[in-house]
Amino acid sequence: MKLIVGLGNPGRRYAATRHNVGFRVAERFARTHGIALREERFGGIFGRGVVRGEADEALDVGLLLPQTFMNLSGDAIAAALEGLEIEDASRDLLVVLDDVDLPFGRLRLRPGGGAGGHRGLAHVLERVGRRDLPRLRFGVGRPAEGSDTVEYVLEPFSAEEERALPSLLERAARALRAVLLAGLPAAMNRYNREPEDETAEAPERNE
Repeated sequence: MKLIVGLGNPGRRYAATRHNVGFRVAERFARTHGIALREERFGGIFGRGVVRGEADEALDVGLLLPQTFMNLSGDAIAAALEGLEIEDASRDLLVVLDDVDLPFGRLRLRPGGGAGGHRGLAHVLERVGRRDLPRLRFGVGRPAEGSDTVEYVLEPFSAEEERALPSLLERAARALRAVLLAGLPAAMNRYNREPEDETAEAPERNE
């Protein structure tokens, strides 16, 4: 099976913050594909369902929102990898997180690498014990010069950003679908560009 993990912090206090955009992308994907996020498993909120492609392929997909708080996200992911039928985390796991080094709304798919200063991802890499974990970074923009980055990501999006978010979250959910059905290289080629530069999307399908 495939496992998508959105990173964030639990509770209403953090729900609308920039640091929780990983949760929001995963939740949008779940709604689009009719996957109920209701089970309490692996130290998080879990759901499982089927994602269907254009050629009648059907993928078994799990979604996990760790409830361990961001900096301990690796505990939930390690538990899920142990408890689910995940053959290869470098191929079957996809982590979704916020990124202050990307402009607001930009997406960056990568097959692996370091944490880039993101403490939640750093804990995931430490607990899983490998760096070749695919991830989707969602840009939240940089704070103003002299501002504290930790405080910035724990603040809500601006009103203008919130108005723009629905279409950007939908695009991120489509990027996840593309990874599942077309593969990571094809999805990177399509979604690691400026949204306005994107050409009409072809149906995702397994090659």
